[in-house]
Amino acid sequence: MYSSFVVCLEGFGTNLLSSATQNAAFFPTWVDAVWDFEFTHTDPLDPVIEEEIKEDPDVFKTIYMQLLPFSNEDDDNTPSVWVVFGENGVSAKTLVAVLSYFILSAKTKSPSLEQRLCGLQAASLYLLLLKIPGSVANKVYHQILFDTCLNMPLKCWPQDSSKKRKKDSLKSSQGDTKTGKRSKPPKKVSEEMEIDDDEEEGVYFSAQDLLKLREGIVLLVRTLLRLLERFSLRDKPQSADSCVQLFTELTNFEPVIGDIVDQLKSLPELSYHGLGLLCSTIHGEGDEVSMVFRKLLYVILMMKTQERSKPCLLAPSQTVCGARDHAILFISHIVDKQREATLPLLRILVQHICHQMVEKSEYRASGAQTVGKLMAKMPCQDYAAIVKWLYSYSRNNKVAFRMFALDVAMVLLEQSERDVDDTVDPELAVFLPHRFLVHNIVYNHRNDVSPTVRGHALHCLAQCLELGSQNATKCVHELFSNSMYITTETMTLFKKHVSDPKTNARKSALETVMSLLKHGVISCSAENLSILSDRCRDPAVSVKKKAMQCLMDLLAALPENRELQEAWLRGVLPAVMDSESSVQEKALECLDHVVIAHIKSQGKYRDSDASQKLAWELLGLLCEKCQDLSRYFSKAFSVWAPQQKFTPAFVNGLLSHTEGERAAAAWLLLAKIASCSPKLNYGTILDTWENTIRWVIQLNYRYITNAHFTCVDDLMSWLKTFSLPLEVISSCVDTLVRFARSDNTQDTLFLDHFCGELVSVCESYLSGVILQEKGAENINEDLLVKHLYTLGAASLHCPSKVGKRIFLLVQSVLTPSEQQPGEDLPASQPLSQFKPNSMPTVVRAHAVITLGKLCLQHEELMLKYLPVFARELEVGTELAVRSNIVVVMCDLCMRYTNTVTRYIPNISACLRDKDPVVREQTLIMLTNLLQEEYVKWKGALFFRFAIALVDPDPTIADLCEYCLVDLLLKKSPLMFSQHFIECIFHFNSYEKHKKYNKFPQTESEKSKFSLKGPQNQGKRFRIYRFLLKNFTDEKRFNITTKICQDILASFVDSELPLDSEGSEMLADIFDILSLKEIKLTAMSGPAAGEEPQEDEMAMAKAVLQVAQKKLVSQVQKRNFVENVIPIIISLKNMLEEQHSPVLKHLMAYLQVTMQDYRSQVKELFAADEQLAAEVEYNLKQFEKEKQQQEQQQMENQLANFTLSPRRNVSQTYTCIGK
Repeated sequence: MYSSFVVCLEGFGTNLLSSATQNAAFFPTWVDAVWDFEFTHTDPLDPVIEEEIKEDPDVFKTIYMQLLPFSNEDDDNTPSVWVVFGENGVSAKTLVAVLSYFILSAKTKSPSLEQRLCGLQAASLYLLLLKIPGSVANKVYHQILFDTCLNMPLKCWPQDSSKKRKKDSLKSSQGDTKTGKRSKPPKKVSEEMEIDDDEEEGVYFSAQDLLKLREGIVLLVRTLLRLLERFSLRDKPQSADSCVQLFTELTNFEPVIGDIVDQLKSLPELSYHGLGLLCSTIHGEGDEVSMVFRKLLYVILMMKTQERSKPCLLAPSQTVCGARDHAILFISHIVDKQREATLPLLRILVQHICHQMVEKSEYRASGAQTVGKLMAKMPCQDYAAIVKWLYSYSRNNKVAFRMFALDVAMVLLEQSERDVDDTVDPELAVFLPHRFLVHNIVYNHRNDVSPTVRGHALHCLAQCLELGSQNATKCVHELFSNSMYITTETMTLFKKHVSDPKTNARKSALETVMSLLKHGVISCSAENLSILSDRCRDPAVSVKKKAMQCLMDLLAALPENRELQEAWLRGVLPAVMDSESSVQEKALECLDHVVIAHIKSQGKYRDSDASQKLAWELLGLLCEKCQDLSRYFSKAFSVWAPQQKFTPAFVNGLLSHTEGERAAAAWLLLAKIASCSPKLNYGTILDTWENTIRWVIQLNYRYITNAHFTCVDDLMSWLKTFSLPLEVISSCVDTLVRFARSDNTQDTLFLDHFCGELVSVCESYLSGVILQEKGAENINEDLLVKHLYTLGAASLHCPSKVGKRIFLLVQSVLTPSEQQPGEDLPASQPLSQFKPNSMPTVVRAHAVITLGKLCLQHEELMLKYLPVFARELEVGTELAVRSNIVVVMCDLCMRYTNTVTRYIPNISACLRDKDPVVREQTLIMLTNLLQEEYVKWKGALFFRFAIALVDPDPTIADLCEYCLVDLLLKKSPLMFSQHFIECIFHFNSYEKHKKYNKFPQTESEKSKFSLKGPQNQGKRFRIYRFLLKNFTDEKRFNITTKICQDILASFVDSELPLDSEGSEMLADIFDILSLKEIKLTAMSGPAAGEEPQEDEMAMAKAVLQVAQKKLVSQVQKRNFVENVIPIIISLKNMLEEQHSPVLKHLMAYLQVTMQDYRSQVKELFAADEQLAAEVEYNLKQFEKEKQQQEQQQMENQLANFTLSPRRNVSQTYTCIGK
């Protein structure tokens, strides 16, 4: 061995010496220069020397292998290598300088494969020289060169380009995401230049090349490990930090299979072995452990540290996750070996993990598991201290902290509960039981201000019941079993949560309610179960699906609960007709899984099979308590039929159940199948049905026939007594009609006979009361009403039996008693065939309904009496009469649309009736006509309808808002925008424009529907705001432009006079343009309190919104400059000349509008410098007043604020290594 090393060294030394002799003046100077520059820079080596050394590409490796035996300090027989160097003319100083040259050559930009391999070998050889005894005395160690060698593996291994690295890494939420700052240009340019240079020089590496590089890195790392076993870094903190950095970076260099402690084959295994060596006492008394933990923190967090920048997230690949798991195992291993010294560092490490955790759910889950594993290594005293700190941490203002505290609490609940021992301080003992985690961390956040946190807290509360730990389940039971008051209060709170504005919070609340019901924490009462079934009709699709899934899970756990079975049906079945196809599919899937899939023949039915029993019990409920759900069940079968789900075998299986206790349910299924599967052979079904009902028919045929006539006779006798309530009279007449239609050939004759008889009886009674002398003096009001009502109901089915005499009798009831003195005659004159009478109001009201029914069957009667109805609406004083006339006229409009449409202004005038009942009735009836398109938005109808928005009765105003938005706007999406500008003219009663507000109205109608004047400004602007709130951005933009061009430009061009009326309307217009409702939503930021979203779709949406806002801002600015500013400047000059009070409204509008162009006032108003100065001054005053208001508000809050001794999380935070 010694002789072979001498031969190798002689060859290397001879080449080096001969070259040095030829360059006697150059070589010593070059070596001194390398040492003088402290290995930060080297001049080029003499080409002759470099070529001679490179003749053997493995020269450094060969010398390494020959020097390796000399590094064994335990072998006393090995001669000193430094003596051998001297004997062979090799200077240690020269050798180190030559090695540094090749090491630094590998760090140049885009080094070749040969340079990288040679540099790695030279670095390994240098580290080996350091391990050889005597290296210190021979001054081989140099910190900069040592650190450079440690940096070689990362420099020589090919790195992905910066662009590719950005794809593989995720930006940390801890970074400056809000400011949107980009990287510095010089650095960006440098990176791009490096990429371009790599591509130009064509530096590509094959698999074999990469394998060679890996072997070189392994050799260097193994050499470093041998060095660290004896070479202390206690007084070399910079070198120790470089070692930690190297080993940490190599922990995720490649995947590892197996345990990292027992094997030393892969680079991560070698790296953890090196980190273990650094944690030993030879390198310090704890400082190195702190340094190692600090570096491994980012491995655990799955982050990549970068110089001069914040850590960035790594994509959670298999390699990254493996490195994280190995880091946790390594830390646990170190804690087990050095327990007393590492426990304080372990507590700090846990706090750092919590403090630097990001908001992304996947990373949170991983971090929580890590914290749980590390806390499992702590004794009870430290464990309780961390739980106490976690409680304070969970009350932090940051949403991410509160979310992560819940995750950690759930992980700790999965562990065994700690018992209090003598080592735990009494004040910390309360933090050890699981009860503290459930009550004080999980449950306390159910009402968190953030919907994300409260939703997650509810989800965690549900998961507590699913844990294997009985302690957690017991703690949840305690929350609901302390008292009836607490239980009631809690359920009220959960009902509130299932209606939360945020979708995720509602879903979490449903999951919690399901778990509470499933585990018997709360009873499965109909009220509690309705919380789940009602949410199957939630506005959000995901909540509907979640509610159905909760019902499915609950039914699987409690299949025998009858209340739950009914709730399941009432929740899932209606969803088959949902507007969303995905919800329909989910409901059909649930029905199929629970009911259809478990229907088998009678021979295969088993009571012990819970699934079969449940399916038949659900069908039994559909036959009894849930018959109202039949149409939804039919819808399901109409969807399943084309899928060939109902085979002949399935039908035969159902037939086998038609004679037992499940017969009703079986026939229900067969009826549904028969209605939607025409291709099935129904012969067997019909035979079974015939056998089933034959005995019923034979037994009851005679009874049914006799009963038919008996029922008709009974009905007629009851009706002719006129002793039945009005509701029953209508039902009896409908029953007679049904009997008549049971035999189509006798339909007309039957109705003419029986209904004609009723009409004749009513006619005789009315004649006796109205036409005979003193017949009306002692009338029976109730009896007269019933005769009128019966006459109207029966006359609809026998129009041929109704004569002119009946028309006159009913009209005579409606003749007004007398004309009030001093009243003007209305436009439509009343009929006056009869003398006035004094019938009670209730009789006249029912006479209106009866006359309306007669008009439905006789058009000539309708034409004659429409003016009578219109007259009563104008001057009638009886509430019930006017209300019924509105109903009758709207019903007639459906039958005689073209004729009655002319009277719509008379009907709509009732929207300003003095009685709220009439106004509400009119609103409902007109909405029905508009929905069915019997009536169009013509004339003043829209404006009269809109004025109901400011009705004195808030119930009517709310009803009007519902009708407009939820019923009518869907049929006419342009309705609001088409009428908005005319609303301004109409409600201000302004008629001087050549186009707007020109529809015919009487003076009384104008005064009735006018909102003119300052006293009605609030009402006008409530209507304006309501309309604008339901505009899209496109409509807002268009309406703003149209206001400027159609109205403001008309004043500028003197088409409209700037008189008092014009000034009032102009003030309205500027105030409208100042409303926040007219501002484009794309120009507004996100809603206050809106939670940041994590998914990529939300991020893409945010980017799109920013781009959209920028584009919209440019378009709006251009429109403002070209179309608005010239008109505004002209109007300002006109208003100043007339000293008009409208000027302040114009300036207020500019003040609001220019908030978006605060820095561009002078640019936009270059044509009017004085106006620009005034706008700037107003803006400054506005900002000053706003600051004063905010300061005053803050002072008021502080005055009412009571300080509490609450410790801030940041006060408990300690940096690792400090």
